Amino acid sequence: MAEAASLEQLRTQLAPAIADAAAFDGWSDEAVRAAAATQGIDPAAAVFAFSGGAMQMIEAWIASIDAAMAAALPQEQLASLKIRERIRTLVQFRLDAIAARKEALRRAQAIMAMPQNAPRALQLAWHSADRMWRLAGDTASDYNHYTKRATLGAIYAATLAVYAGDQSEGNAETRAFLDRRIDGIMKFEKAKAKWLNPEREHFSPARLLGRLRYPAR
Repeated sequence: MAEAASLEQLRTQLAPAIADAAAFDGWSDEAVRAAAATQGIDPAAAVFAFSGGAMQMIEAWIASIDAAMAAALPQEQLASLKIRERIRTLVQFRLDAIAARKEALRRAQAIMAMPQNAPRALQLAWHSADRMWRLAGDTASDYNHYTKRATLGAIYAATLAVYAGDQSEGNAETRAFLDRRIDGIMKFEKAKAKWLNPEREHFSPARLLGRLRYPAR
């Protein structure tokens, strides 16, 4: 257990530096060795820690972004914002965190798009979406828990795809794309609430008459 924890700590420590090196060396052992050199870590130990290959490196990078997001934007800090602003703030933090590593992002996307890596890539997107919804204060435990995360995960992945190729000033294209997609989430959630809880959203004469005839005890 101690060895596993030590390896996990090593991966967490090296992940951002590997992302820096991946822009030149790809998600490879060469990138791991380069990252280890910047951290004063034995290259052989670093390569061993990432014996799972490129997807393990990418997973560690994403986990480091998840952790940084949670530390910088705790739930209580976001509580005063409207829900759409919470989601926008969280996604924007993630985009800012990889702003200097777009080439590493593009290479990571190509690897995650490979058929053998698609299931794991979906799991990573789900996990990041879950972290965002939890920080945004979502407490849903029914099927809404799953639909919200699936929807946000898909939107985040699409936003990353736009961001990777965005050359507009201040990434304006990505920001506009994200705003449209978040608006879509909010409209979908509102429509879903009305469909699932019609009596809460609309006046019901039948319900009123029923209450008059059989008052609550």
